[in-house]
Amino acid sequence: MTILESARRGELTPEMIRVAEKEGVTPEFICDGIAAGNIVILKSSRPQVDPVAIGKGLFTKVSASVGMYETTDTPDGEWEKVEQALKAHTDTLMDLSVRGDIEGLRERILSTVTCPVGTLPMYQTLAEAEAKSGSSVHITADDMIEMIERQAKEGVAFLAMHPGTTLSVIQRAKEEGRIDPLVSYGGSHLIGWMLLNKTENPLYTRFDEIIAICKKYDVVLSFADGMRPGCIADSLDAAQVEELVLLGSLCRRAREAGVQVMVKGPGHVPLDEIETTVKLQKKLCHGAPYFVFGCLPTDTAAGMDHVTSAIGGAIAAYAGADFLCYVTPAEHIGMPSPEDVYEGVMASRIAAHAGDVAKGHEQAIKWDFDMSVARREMDWKKQFALSIDPETAERVWRERSTSFTSECTMCGKYCAMRIVEKYLRPNQNQEARQ
Repeated sequence: MTILESARRGELTPEMIRVAEKEGVTPEFICDGIAAGNIVILKSSRPQVDPVAIGKGLFTKVSASVGMYETTDTPDGEWEKVEQALKAHTDTLMDLSVRGDIEGLRERILSTVTCPVGTLPMYQTLAEAEAKSGSSVHITADDMIEMIERQAKEGVAFLAMHPGTTLSVIQRAKEEGRIDPLVSYGGSHLIGWMLLNKTENPLYTRFDEIIAICKKYDVVLSFADGMRPGCIADSLDAAQVEELVLLGSLCRRAREAGVQVMVKGPGHVPLDEIETTVKLQKKLCHGAPYFVFGCLPTDTAAGMDHVTSAIGGAIAAYAGADFLCYVTPAEHIGMPSPEDVYEGVMASRIAAHAGDVAKGHEQAIKWDFDMSVARREMDWKKQFALSIDPETAERVWRERSTSFTSECTMCGKYCAMRIVEKYLRPNQNQEARQ
C-alpha cells in the first residue's frame, strides 16, 4: 500500500510520524494533507534516508542539483559538490548527470546520503543512447519507460519528467514566438525526439504505465514543465499555461491511482507575476506542492543569480510555493563549483525562511525572535548558533570585529543597542510579548 493510499484510509505510517516530529505538527495533520494532495512525503527504500515532507503548512524546503555534464566531470568532482550541498543543509538532492559513470555516481549518492534523492530519467536515457549509437535521438518509448522503472527500483525518492509537453503544447509555443523557446534540457531533447519522429510524447500516451511504476515503488512523481519561461518576457504565455492545465489533469489521474504528485515550475518570472504564477499552479493542479526553479525576477544578474533566485524564491514561498530548487552564482554562464553549490543552497535557504516568516509559520517567527534577543544581549555564540550559516557568520566576526566581547563592527563603541538599552529596557518588551 502506498503512503497516499494509507493516508486516505486514515492510517498513520512511520514516515508520517517521523516527518510530523521534524515539522512540529501532528501526524494526523500530515496524514490529512497527504490525503488531500497538498503534502507529499519523499522517502526511499535505502535505510539511512530520513523522509522529508513537502507541502502546505510545512517548512519550505530546498533542493540542490548535482551531476556530471562536461566531458571533464568526474564522480569524485561531483561528490565534492554533494558534500557542499549537505554541509549547507539542503533538504534533498537531485542527480542530473548526462554523461560519465552515471549509475556509479548515483549509487554512491543513494547509498551514502541521508536526504531523499531525485532524478530526471530522461537524462540517463539520452546518455545511454548516445553512448550506444552515437546519437541521443536513437531512443525509443520503451527506453524511456524502462529507465523510469530502473531508477525507481534503485531507491530514488522522486522522479522528474515532462508528460505534459505534448505536440499541441509545442505548436502553441511555436505560435507564441517566444524569445527563448526552450530552456529545459530534458524537455528540449524530448521535444526534438517528438518532432523528428512525428510522434506524440510517450510520457503522455503511456502515462498509465508510469503511474503503475511509481505506485509499485511508492515514488513521488515530479512533473517538470518543458515550457518553463527562460526569460521574464515569456512568463505566463499560452504554451506555459496550456501545459500547466494538462499537468493538472495528470495530477488527478496519478492521485486516483494512489501516487503522490508535485509540480515543478518556472523559471524566469517578473516580481509582479510570481504570486499569480503560484496561485495559478495551485488552482490548476489541485493544490499539489509546487517545486519552483527560482523564481528569477530579472534576466540581468549573470554571475549573481543566486541572489536573483533568493529574491524571487522568497516571494514565491510567501505566495505558497513549497519547494525551492536552488540556483548558483554560475547559472547561465557555466557549471557550478563546489563553492557555488554551497552559496546556492544558502541563498535558497534564506529565501525559504523569509517566505515562512511572511506566511506566519510559528517556528520560523520564533527563530527570528530568538536571534533578535541574542543580538540585543550581544550573545555571539547564540547568534552564530541561530544563523542560517553559522560557519560564515563566526568567520566574518572573527576576521573583522575589533572586540570579541561586546559590540559588532558596524557601530563599535557607539553601539545603538548599548546606548539606549538602559533607557528603553527592551527586556520588558520581550516579557510583554511572551
